[in-house]
Amino acid sequence: KMAAAAGAAAAAGLWSEVNRCGQNGDFARALKSVNKILQINKDDVTALQCKVVCLIQNGNFKEALGVINTHTKVLTSDVIAFEKAYCEYRLNRIESALKTIQSASQQTDKLKELYGQVLYRLERYDDCLAAYRDLIRNSQDEYEEERKTNLSAVVAAQSTWEKVVPEDLGLREATYELCYNSACALIGQGKLNEAMKKLQKAEELCRQSLSEDSDVTEEDIEAELAIIHGQMAYIMQLQGRTEDALQLYNQIIKLKPTDVGLLAVIANNIITINKDQNVFDSKKKVKLTNAEGVEHKLSKKQLQAIEFNKALLAMYTNQADQCRKLSASLQSQSPEHLLPVLIQAAQLCREKQHAKAVGLLQDFADQHPANAAEIKLTMAQLKIAQGSVTKACMILRSIEELQHKPGMVSALVTMYSHEEDIDSAIEVFTQAIQWYQQYQASQTRGANTKSPVHLSLIREAANFKLKHGRKKEAISDLEELWKQNPKDVHTLAQLISAYSLVDPEKAKVLSKHLPSSDTMSLKVDVDALENSHGATYVRKKAGKLTGDNQQKEQGQGEVKKKKKKKKGKLPKNYDPKVTPDPERWLPMRERSYYRGRKKGKKKDQVGKGTQGSTTTGSSELDASRTASSPPTSPRPGSGAAVSATSNVIPPRHQKPAGAPATKKKQQQKKKKGAKGGW
Repeated sequence: KMAAAAGAAAAAGLWSEVNRCGQNGDFARALKSVNKILQINKDDVTALQCKVVCLIQNGNFKEALGVINTHTKVLTSDVIAFEKAYCEYRLNRIESALKTIQSASQQTDKLKELYGQVLYRLERYDDCLAAYRDLIRNSQDEYEEERKTNLSAVVAAQSTWEKVVPEDLGLREATYELCYNSACALIGQGKLNEAMKKLQKAEELCRQSLSEDSDVTEEDIEAELAIIHGQMAYIMQLQGRTEDALQLYNQIIKLKPTDVGLLAVIANNIITINKDQNVFDSKKKVKLTNAEGVEHKLSKKQLQAIEFNKALLAMYTNQADQCRKLSASLQSQSPEHLLPVLIQAAQLCREKQHAKAVGLLQDFADQHPANAAEIKLTMAQLKIAQGSVTKACMILRSIEELQHKPGMVSALVTMYSHEEDIDSAIEVFTQAIQWYQQYQASQTRGANTKSPVHLSLIREAANFKLKHGRKKEAISDLEELWKQNPKDVHTLAQLISAYSLVDPEKAKVLSKHLPSSDTMSLKVDVDALENSHGATYVRKKAGKLTGDNQQKEQGQGEVKKKKKKKKGKLPKNYDPKVTPDPERWLPMRERSYYRGRKKGKKKDQVGKGTQGSTTTGSSELDASRTASSPPTSPRPGSGAAVSATSNVIPPRHQKPAGAPATKKKQQQKKKKGAKGGW
């Protein structure tokens, strides 16, 4: 009994110590006291609960969860549900935390708060919004502002990731967190200028709030503002102000913020700005996206975008195997997503394997018909790059949901015209017009009305047929247009022109509908038109008339004097008695009496010496033929060479006679030809 009493007294002392340490926030000392209590009674439920709380307060979530799982008989779900779910949440076991919360018999306010956080992490934004609305409605304490902030964060996430138009919650944006979340919602809607103003307001509120605390330094304020500045830079990037965005991104990185999620997003955005340029910087920034814990800080779409950019960077840096590995991994995670397949196709095209790329895209289009349109557009682009325009047209025409679109019709007609396949181009017009006709009939219950797009297509078809000489085929289109607007004179003129080749009588009948020249009031200033910049003919301004000129102007029947033609000049040796050569206008080679030039007549008489020397005895005067003189250098292409048995001395070893005289003569020549002075 005495031992039991002593143990009870010791336990009481330890409990008072635990209580005192808990109030002071010294959970490390409190844990030591709790462990001593558990040595006395290992199944003490209160002591076990206190131990779990102390471990959570010290950040030892894994150990706390271990204690809970070890003592499941004592620590039932009703007793320890919140602590267990919180440990699982902090250990990023979000699905397990959700199950723990849902299995609890009683949903306390603490569990509801945690339930909202869990739903947000699971990106179940609709359920999360309902949970926070319920909390705000049914609770009144000092944490109301935090709940409203979380509610605005949910709305911002819906706007950004699910493209849901956010409803006005009527929240008073008194804190910088609320302003920041409101700005994020506006970015999701594409209202960038309004979002920038909200962020500037959030920055101002943040500085005011933090500057009130004397212990907060300027560095602390800049660190807190980093996320706001990061969102500002993102808006600049979306607006095309990439230089400003890049500068702000780099300023944030220099601050070395502790938020790995923020750093990863900024690094990813810098990589998207760099694209295929500044690859070395992009490879350094990729390391920031691989930091530990990033996957728990970002949404699934953010993580997916980072992985896509990694694959693209691998492609730009010619790391083909890495690119294929990353894109294949992305495709296995999201089989219906387009980007992994497009990246693989782009990599194959870089390797000049266009046929394989087209095959890959075709397989994806067959497996995922919902995304076939975008894939087929890419396939058509590859076919055009290969020069297979007709095959590209076939692929484009197979996209049923785009066949009738004006842009698609225009592209197909242009491509068929380039291939000079006019019949196919007209067929494209016909199919599109028929589609609009059927659609219009279904919408207006058979009424013969045409939409502006329908009429525009008919006009383009008619103009195309007229341009390519298909006037007969253009008649039906022109009649339809004229029927819709009988006052359209331009269409009537085109119709008359077309009928003039087919049915002249019909053309005459239709021409009666043309307005008369009297009814057409053409208010044209002729002088202004002639003096305009584009006029090809400008009428000369009349000068002042003298008295004689005035008389000439007034006189009638004045005949203009004819200018006399000049007689052609005759050659100096012209003889009127001799009949001119009838072939004198033909070149000499084409005349009937031309016999060609006589070859070889004066071959031997061609002078080989210096200028002015006579041709007689040229062979005797040729110094190159004597043994005592050095041979001249062979002419290019002559193939001359010195025989090995010849006794002629090479020029470098010979002392030519009269060398000084030659030198003197060269000097004289130099003097004579000199143009400049010293």
